[in-house]
Amino acid sequence: MKNISILGSTGSIGKQTLDVVKNHRERFKVVGLSALENIDEVEKQIYEFDPEIVAIFNQDKAEILSNRVGRKIKIVSGIDGLIEVATLNSANIVVTSVVGSIGLIPTLEAIRCNKTIALANKETLVVAGELVMNEAQKYGVEIIPVDSEHSAIFQCLQGEDIKNISRIILTASGGSFRDWTKEEIEKASAEDALRHPTWNMGQKVTIDSATLMNKGLEVIEARWLFNLELDKIDVIVHPQSIIHSMVEYKDNSIISQMGLPDMRTPIQYALSYPERINSNVEKLDFNKLEELTFMAPDTNRFPCLSLAYEALKIGKTMPCVLNGANEVLVEYFLKNKIRFYDIPELIEKAMSVHEPFSYKTVDELLEVDKWVRSWIKNQLK
Repeated sequence: MKNISILGSTGSIGKQTLDVVKNHRERFKVVGLSALENIDEVEKQIYEFDPEIVAIFNQDKAEILSNRVGRKIKIVSGIDGLIEVATLNSANIVVTSVVGSIGLIPTLEAIRCNKTIALANKETLVVAGELVMNEAQKYGVEIIPVDSEHSAIFQCLQGEDIKNISRIILTASGGSFRDWTKEEIEKASAEDALRHPTWNMGQKVTIDSATLMNKGLEVIEARWLFNLELDKIDVIVHPQSIIHSMVEYKDNSIISQMGLPDMRTPIQYALSYPERINSNVEKLDFNKLEELTFMAPDTNRFPCLSLAYEALKIGKTMPCVLNGANEVLVEYFLKNKIRFYDIPELIEKAMSVHEPFSYKTVDELLEVDKWVRSWIKNQLK
């Protein structure tokens, strides 16, 4: 039996993690949950999964939930509450599926308490990849990727010597605007961007997919997860989302991981690793596949991917600036307060005025994050 704490239990990944648990109650038990403020959903989860503790980031909402459930369960709030769920003594695995850089501190604290990390929060490694991986090595903690692409790479590497890698190839669906012209994209609304053709994801990730920033963040994450240099990480657009990513070895063999686009597959693998267990996910039927196609990403229509590569190339605090600026701009775009191409334009401006430096502490990164968010908001005024 593995005991699981879930950071972000009301989001897309959190809900699908609970679905995996529900189908394997003999193997997994939920001991901790956290959410931003959706207490109606969390209340249902409490009665179904009976955790020891729940964190609601919004303090007022936490008090309301506490009054609803009474003394049945411990309710905590704020960042301290997230940390308490992430470091719960009884938890073996922490699924970090909160969206944004808010996941960084609780993930670090979970590592320092020797919890296995099932990582679905890519911003943690984008903002502080070197620091996080050093801490994981120091405490002997496994970080198992949940993102479908990184899970695919992780699976393709099993039993292989990482020294034999020629490159890894991250596949991208191409997002909602894959077949749109640049002129059409310029007029696109948030509602247009949220109509993803293959994946069912949260709003922020879906917008990032539309800009290709999601793939850019995954490139940065892959650099730290697999200890690879930038020139060994490629991206290719694969509209069918059947091949989730590939590894090319020095003998030119390419190994891929395939399956229907369903996040429960990588989630379950992260929870059950190193075992594989039965799944209720629909099987891939090759007789129903008409084609598998691939194309190079178009960085003219989707410049965010190039910006992510540039941020990784520069290194130091620049990925933190990229991420913080993007989070604010996606939030504004979702409210239709800015245009689609304002996102890469303002990210590039923020990167151009920032003087990157080598960081040593989380506090330094938090200051950079605070600065870039404020800078972006001032630009939008």
